[in-house]
Amino acid sequence: MAHIAQNKKPLISRVRRISGQVASLERAIEADDDCGVILQQVASIRGAVQGLMLQLMEGHLKEHVAPKGSRSDELEPVLAVLRAYLR
Repeated sequence: MAHIAQNKKPLISRVRRISGQVASLERAIEADDDCGVILQQVASIRGAVQGLMLQLMEGHLKEHVAPKGSRSDELEPVLAVLRAYLR
C-alpha cells in the first residue's frame, strides 16, 4: 500500500479531524442539543468520511488497478463518477 504510506501524514490528519467531529457530535447528543444541530454535524461527518474514502479509492485505483501507463486513460472517467457520487 505505497499510496497510503506516501500520504500517511495527511491521511492521519484527516482521520483526526473526523475523530474531533465525532467527539463533538457525542458532546452535542449528551448535552441534548437541538436536533437540527446534531443532524448538521452528522452530515458534516458523512461528508468528511466520504472525502477520505474518495482519497483512498483514488490512490488504490491509480496504484493497483491502473498503474501509470496501463489503462490509466480509462481510469479517469471512473474517478469522475466516484467524485460525483461521493460528494
